[in-house]
Amino acid sequence: MNLNDIQKDLLKEIADLSGIPTGAYNIRSNSASIGRQSTEHIDIVPKEGVSGIDIFIKPDTKGETVHIPVVMTESGLKEKVYNDFFIGDNADVTIVAGCGIDNCGAHDSQHDGIHRFYVGKNSHVKYAEKHYGSGKGSGKRILNPVTEVYMEENSTVEMEMVQIKGVDDTVRTTIAELKAGASLVVRERLMTHDVQNAESVYTVNLNGDGSNADIVSRGVARDNSYQKLDLKIVGNAVCKGHTECDSIIMDNGKILAVPALEANNVDSSLVHEAAIGKIAGEQLTKLMTLGLTEAEAEEQIINGFLR
Repeated sequence: MNLNDIQKDLLKEIADLSGIPTGAYNIRSNSASIGRQSTEHIDIVPKEGVSGIDIFIKPDTKGETVHIPVVMTESGLKEKVYNDFFIGDNADVTIVAGCGIDNCGAHDSQHDGIHRFYVGKNSHVKYAEKHYGSGKGSGKRILNPVTEVYMEENSTVEMEMVQIKGVDDTVRTTIAELKAGASLVVRERLMTHDVQNAESVYTVNLNGDGSNADIVSRGVARDNSYQKLDLKIVGNAVCKGHTECDSIIMDNGKILAVPALEANNVDSSLVHEAAIGKIAGEQLTKLMTLGLTEAEAEEQIINGFLR
């Protein structure tokens, strides 16, 4: 693969890659695959009729990682990509995704990625998805990820969903269906600034006895940006669900949290926590007594909050 400096920087930001990854990977740039590799246990196959790939992970696959990052550097480029993951029973794998857009032009650039996960019995999946925008053009950087998770009995999925900075508009949709004994853990971190807009929508259905979900979203809204978290857990069985929205509001930012818990079984246990507030003055004062400026102190607090 021949990557320019901008592409390399984007891959570093979204996937922590400083070169070609080992194992299975598909690297996409400006609406085309620029590198793809399968392994003995993981097959990556291009879709027919639509843009995207199918990733087949064989049963009992252990300790392997799949990288599928996307970078865009052409102003005005818009795409919709479908990636489906078929994870066999008793697997234990890590999947690293993410999209970085560098827009130096006057036209909007947009990536809509639809990821569907079909997780086999007793399997464990760690999934990391980071979004990042850069470039000094007036065109927007738009990212609209859709994540669908269908979990078989006793499977576990851990998801890290991060928007680092520079994304002008995003609607992030996550849908999950859990069977008996399945466990879903989500950690979302969002940063918005300027006049950016970010909306996160979650619908999690706990359909099997012993299923559980723990979803925590942390956000920082700066300048004149806006964030909305629309989070719903539905308990249809003997299950446990926990959601948490914890946000820092700064400058003229706006944040709206819309939690929803729906219990359709007398033995479902669902809990929601929410807190929105500004940085405490005593936190700033303490750091400033150590020699930091007010701006430096704010950055330290925000970085720790979003870690």
